[in-house]
Amino acid sequence: MPELPEVETTVRGLARFLDGERIERVMLNRPDMRFAFPQGLVQNITGARVTGLGRRAKYGLIHTDRGTTLVFHLGMSGRWRIDPAEPGKHDHLVIETAAHRFALNDARRFGFVDLVETAALDAWPAFAALGPEPLGPGLTPAHLHAALTNRKPAIKLMLLDQRIVAGLGNIYVCEALWRARIDPRKTAGTVSRPALTRLVPAIREVLEQSIGDGGSSLRDYARPDGELGYFASRFAVYGREGQSCQRDDGGAVRRIVQGGRSTWYCPKCQR
Repeated sequence: MPELPEVETTVRGLARFLDGERIERVMLNRPDMRFAFPQGLVQNITGARVTGLGRRAKYGLIHTDRGTTLVFHLGMSGRWRIDPAEPGKHDHLVIETAAHRFALNDARRFGFVDLVETAALDAWPAFAALGPEPLGPGLTPAHLHAALTNRKPAIKLMLLDQRIVAGLGNIYVCEALWRARIDPRKTAGTVSRPALTRLVPAIREVLEQSIGDGGSSLRDYARPDGELGYFASRFAVYGREGQSCQRDDGGAVRRIVQGGRSTWYCPKCQR
């Protein structure tokens, strides 16, 4: 599934060509994706001008001057194609401006779009309970300490809880915990303040590096320009079971299962 860096990369790629442009034509090539397309979508955004693009957690946002925002989720393998040479079988939503065509392609149809009043975005059900953005000012050691105090689940599981931090996924939690030298099995409420102070910049660094690399491009995700990201080449622990820890501390990467998800870590340096 495209994670936060992949969504951020997508939004930035779209913004280069779509921000400030007027939408001249909208085509729905099927009635639904994971859910039905919102009623009145075509009528609402046809003729609208795009006033900005953004991201909340793993959702992309396309704001318009109609006071509405097109919210999109890429599902398992969805992606936007910019100026595709030929129509694609799985181009379910197509938006055209005077200069460009943008096609939301999703073979598995686990993605979806919705149309939300911009002023009411924070109250949209998927956003209402979200924690702070990991790249925003709301994520601080103090926030994590308050959110994790007396919590018994493992720190890895708590960081995947979107109510604690919005948008963090399995890859980046594993990598951030390694950078912060925190054992993913550790009870969340017992993680020390110094460790949380290391964790916040570790989360930011791993996300910012991945965004700079264009994402991880696991499975069949690609950027809007069709290029593949290469952050996967930087993985320190994710998917590296049995390999030597990159800290050269004599440890070997171990894989365990937590909450139904694989966790990779180094038992030698993560304590």
